[in-house]
Amino acid sequence: MPISRKCQYALRAIFELAKHSEQGPVKIAQIAEAQAIPLRFLEVILSQLKQGRFVASQRGNRGGYILARSAAELTVGEVMQFLQGPVGLVDCVAVGSKDKCRLYGSCAFLPMWERVQKAISNVYDNTTFQYLVDQDKRQGEKPVVNYSI
Repeated sequence: MPISRKCQYALRAIFELAKHSEQGPVKIAQIAEAQAIPLRFLEVILSQLKQGRFVASQRGNRGGYILARSAAELTVGEVMQFLQGPVGLVDCVAVGSKDKCRLYGSCAFLPMWERVQKAISNVYDNTTFQYLVDQDKRQGEKPVVNYSI
């Protein structure tokens, strides 16, 4: 199952909050602008993420959204699982799908699909938002060039 647009937007919104976690609450318009997310859609997504206890909101003039826990503790896999369930390339490795496939149990491809599923899940489940923020900072740095020989 491909990653839904909603899930991609949610990941980008959390990423934006992680980038600004030291600076306090971030206004929804700032998140939308920085991550090119339609504002109305972002409102719905943030509401869901709040229900899932990934983000929290603060009211008032200096209000906005913050991460509900540290970016170093929050993984991409957790968010994806919450929003759209198990992510995989083929339906036959999804939970509860063995009843839907006539070849389940005798398919030569199933072990390969399961390994692929495990590898994908491993990447998502072991990628924290802090890692993504750190990686983004490194990509933004200009390399130091030493012209002296």
